[in-house]
Amino acid sequence: MEIEHAPNQTDREPLNPILKLALELGPLGVFFFANSRGEWLAEKVPALGSLGGPIFIATALFIVATLIALAVSLILTRRLPIMPLVTGIVVVIFGGLTLWWQNDDFIKMKPTIVNVLFGAALLVGLAFGKSLLGYVFDSVFRLTDEGWKKLTFRWAMFFFFLAVANLAVWAITDATMEDQAATDMWVNFKVFGIMPITFVFTLFQLPLINRYALPEKGAEN
Repeated sequence: MEIEHAPNQTDREPLNPILKLALELGPLGVFFFANSRGEWLAEKVPALGSLGGPIFIATALFIVATLIALAVSLILTRRLPIMPLVTGIVVVIFGGLTLWWQNDDFIKMKPTIVNVLFGAALLVGLAFGKSLLGYVFDSVFRLTDEGWKKLTFRWAMFFFFLAVANLAVWAITDATMEDQAATDMWVNFKVFGIMPITFVFTLFQLPLINRYALPEKGAEN
């Protein structure tokens, strides 16, 4: 078992980008569905109801879905994707604490911790001359080393922004709404807020990507 290949490594066989995206976003979809339909799931599967309210059912299924996605990725590529692996570890730890203590603060804390870890890891990697973002996106596009460095720094800053945004939404909703409404709003932001923000941020990186893009493998000769 190996971790993902280094960027621009010639012998790598990347996972289909669409399948990779599905494996990374699938658990989040499960989390949203289970939270919004928690009572219905509890009626259909009484064992789930014993976990507590919708957010606890969603947390349990989120853990399971995350582990399944990692297992599928490992089976298909015989390698573990770095970012989903780190996310999975944090999901299991903080999801487990959420269920054990019956306190959804732990799962709400998870996005901030994950994003801080990612941002810090990218900056540390740059400090040691490694553009770690290339390990994640090299199956989508290929850049020069300088391009990876610049894109890595931008994503590091963006991860820190997401960490702060999660804390802000969590604090505002908890202060202004009832418990379940606050949790639902936080989940909605996590699914329908973070994804569009990330999409817009990614679009703004296209000029940099085009500027530093390497020629397609078939066109190199």
